[in-house]
Amino acid sequence: MATTDDAPADTSVPPPSPSPSPSVDEFAERLLAATLGAIDLLAVHLGDRLGWYRALADSGPLTSGALAATTGTVERYAREWLEQQAASGILVVADDGAVLGPPDDPQAVGRARAYALPPAQAEVLTDASSLAYTAPLARFLAAIGPQLPHLLAAYRAGGGVSWEQLGDDARQAQAGANRPWFDLRLAPALAGVPAVHDVLARPGARVVDVGCGFGWSTLALARAYPAARLHGVDVDAPSVAAAREAAARAGLADRVTFHLADAAALAAGLGEGPGDAAPFDAAFAFECVHDMPQPVPVLDAVRRAVRPDGVVVVMDEAVADELRAPADDVDRLMYGYSLFVCLPDGLSSTPSVGTGTVLRPATLRRYAREAGYSGVEVLPIDDFSFFRFYRLTT
Repeated sequence: MATTDDAPADTSVPPPSPSPSPSVDEFAERLLAATLGAIDLLAVHLGDRLGWYRALADSGPLTSGALAATTGTVERYAREWLEQQAASGILVVADDGAVLGPPDDPQAVGRARAYALPPAQAEVLTDASSLAYTAPLARFLAAIGPQLPHLLAAYRAGGGVSWEQLGDDARQAQAGANRPWFDLRLAPALAGVPAVHDVLARPGARVVDVGCGFGWSTLALARAYPAARLHGVDVDAPSVAAAREAAARAGLADRVTFHLADAAALAAGLGEGPGDAAPFDAAFAFECVHDMPQPVPVLDAVRRAVRPDGVVVVMDEAVADELRAPADDVDRLMYGYSLFVCLPDGLSSTPSVGTGTVLRPATLRRYAREAGYSGVEVLPIDDFSFFRFYRLTT
């Protein structure tokens, strides 16, 4: 567009061009690829829960009989799974059974064939301390399956499906996926933000971890800041029990306490004894605000429980500022969690704002403003899984 000296140039960004629609065959191929991926995830769940990956990682190449004997499972099922895993490129054939068994007896050949788990696959599927550990994703999918009738009912008539209904697979998947990031990256990430680190490093700092789950974030903070006293708060009894056991095993139970409580009552104190109503120096909410049926009262309670010179940090999904169609993989993944886990859990309680997993920055800013905060700033913490860190200021 031509301009004159009196008229400023048009610097607005044009809307993105829509992606070309796929052909019928291309979209059919996409759904076939998605089906193969779903089969792989369900097969990964079998190998994870039955201990088959762990046995292969520990023992090296195994036949179906040896794998079944090692894990106390059935040889015929183990054989079919091993073949599927090799066909999918997850396992490799270490010894061809045709050499070891009669070539005219496929059953004997199959039983004689040995399979191995390559090192890269072993890390992703069995090393719970690795940042690449993604076996818990399959456990999430398995947790959703039994709840599909309840999800359909909720989609039709309202209500939801709670974390309690999703059960231990979902709890363990959530904790297992996040633990390596908390163990390895949380302390260095926060140490790089002086406004947060300096508060945590105060002698005798009191810190609360809202929605602590299995407590891996709380324990990571406790290890990094040995002068601090930590309190984890969660409404899920099995998660709190698991967190208490983890604190005991880590030798941190003397200064880390886990509470089965609603964080909306945080300002009234946690009932841990003398001084329980003292203000906190720092409060964290790691990947839980989007799950809360009523996040504003919780954030308000946190604000009132933290001293004026303290810090409040929220870590939640690093989704785009607004809907993009088509979106990137992060948003697509978070919409998947939202459809089947987080939104149904949020709507399983009433009243509920129904946030869902895709917590856009503008939504968090609105919640913070309604909870009495003056602003929200994004902290300079990059490359931390799928998460973004915010500081809520008063």
